Amino acid sequence: MEKTATSKSWEKARNVYIVKTLAKLGHFPSKTTEKEAWFLSPLRSETHASFSVSLRKNLWYDFGIGKGGNVIDLVMLIKSFSNRESLEFLETGTIATFRAPIKKPVVKQGIKVLKVETLKHPSLISYLESRKIPVEIARIYCAQVWYQYKNRQFYAIGLRNNKGGWELRNKYFKNSSSPKTYTFIQNGSRQLIVTEGMFDFLSLATMEEVLVNSSDAIVLNSLAFVDRIKGLLPKYERVLLYLDNDPAGKKATASLLQLYGHIMDRSNFYSGYGDLNEKLINEGSFRKGEN
Repeated sequence: MEKTATSKSWEKARNVYIVKTLAKLGHFPSKTTEKEAWFLSPLRSETHASFSVSLRKNLWYDFGIGKGGNVIDLVMLIKSFSNRESLEFLETGTIATFRAPIKKPVVKQGIKVLKVETLKHPSLISYLESRKIPVEIARIYCAQVWYQYKNRQFYAIGLRNNKGGWELRNKYFKNSSSPKTYTFIQNGSRQLIVTEGMFDFLSLATMEEVLVNSSDAIVLNSLAFVDRIKGLLPKYERVLLYLDNDPAGKKATASLLQLYGHIMDRSNFYSGYGDLNEKLINEGSFRKGEN
């Protein structure tokens, strides 16, 4: 019984908060972070704090002497007490008991789609005009999507992908809701158009309306999905690539051209520009107000 009682006393004493114990002894931290408190060593003389107390584990370490331990060890050293005397010291008074901080689970706040409707918000129409996309063309393929992100509501031009997620664009934000994948637009054609992003596709639909209307189309929404579409390509007689004129776009184009002879690179159509929308903005003739 005595052994059990001693064991319980030791366990209780070991859990006494080191920071509060040091305060009782007249030592206070020079600096405190989320994980630890730093003191001028109570065991020796120094001018720069090198005595650390873990606020997560309730353990101390003195870097100056290369020694550390629990609160009982510390009291024995500071007060020159025996083990029993340290236990008695820690059992008297009202020094707080250490409790490890509870780690709150990090909840990732994703995008929650609230409402989908016809494109009509003046700000979104103005944004389309700035990109030289006629709203009547945008309405064929896109919607006005209201969504919640970090407890705030936003609205954007949305293009739905093949898994029900949305690519979301407005003047200030470029977001997407889960799940994210490519968008496949099918018209029953034997010809397939592949563009990199939403505005590349809308730009092509603006500049080459007949071509787009007579073709199936894939909007990758990210070059990360190039591998996912490779299985669809053999089903077509002709595949036209309209990827960006940057290193990543050219690399993806080269990888696809190696697959089959019926795949063609059409980036010469917007040679001198980074992408289709840049060509449209610089050369297009969209007249503001046609909505």
